[in-house]
Order: sequence, then C-alpha cells, then structure tokens
Amino acid sequence: MTTRKAIILVEELFNLFELWYPYYRLKEAGIDVTVVGPVKGKIYQGKPGTEIKADFSPEEIDPGIYDALVIPGGYAPDMMRRYPSMVDIVRKMDAAGKPIAAICHAGWMLISAGILKGRKATSFFAIKDDMVNAGAIWEDSEVMVDRNLITSRKPDDLPAFMKALLKIMK
Repeated sequence: MTTRKAIILVEELFNLFELWYPYYRLKEAGIDVTVVGPVKGKIYQGKPGTEIKADFSPEEIDPGIYDALVIPGGYAPDMMRRYPSMVDIVRKMDAAGKPIAAICHAGWMLISAGILKGRKATSFFAIKDDMVNAGAIWEDSEVMVDRNLITSRKPDDLPAFMKALLKIMK
C-alpha cells in the first residue's frame, strides 16, 4: 500500500490556523506532509508568533509524487508568489489534476499560477476583485470545489475546507 503525500507551502506571515489545522488533519488521516518553503531548513514565522521549518525548497521536490497541495493564507501567499518555483508547484499540481486546497489570501498563488479562468472559487473578501480579475467565478461560500480546486474564505471555514480536501483525496 502506498502512503499518500501532501505538500503544504510556507512563507513568512502564514496564518497559524490555516497551516496547522490542515497539517494535523492530514497527518491524522495517515497522509505524509512535506512543508515546502523558498529556503530548505529555514524557520518561517507565522502570524501571530508561531513558526515552522521548511523540509525542502521547491527546487528539491517533484510535485508528481505528491497527491495534494495545501496553500495556507495570511500574508504568506503574497511572498510565496515572488518565487517562480513556488508558483510552478501550483501549476504542475493543477495540470496533473491533483487536489489544490487554497484558503483565505492563498488565492493570490492561484492567480499567479494562472489557473482561475472560468473556475468557481472563493477567498477572503479583500482579494475578491483580484480573483475576479483573474477570471474566477467568485462566490462568498465557506468552501467551493471546482474539479481539483478547493477554496475557502477564512479560518472559520477550516472544517468544511478539510472535509472537502479529504473527500477528494479518497
């Protein structure tokens, strides 16, 4: 039996709930979790006050061996998208039809990856215009699922967000 694997992307100022809740829910479901940040081994600071160490940099992994991708919000996605190799992981996972779960401001990574045109999605309300301008069919819902794309608005939506991701991963 092959163990399922998921990537969680990280950068400075990640939302602590949007990173740690998926991290432990995936582990609880028996899924191996790999934390990927721009610099392997770097300790990234969340908001407010938590930290996590990146297992690998984006150049060191093969997205093809992973079953899902989680992108937490906070202000981290604005910094993540400054690294083409981080954005490339999103593109490759989407091209392979693998689940991509993006919450809150993580929509910025979907925008930079160019994968929103004509797709139903949600996000934190402050980036609605960005999402719509990137071609998303935006809706204010706790979770939206469009094929392999799972999106949610905020930490309060995490139970529905993770339920949708785990359902798709079965």
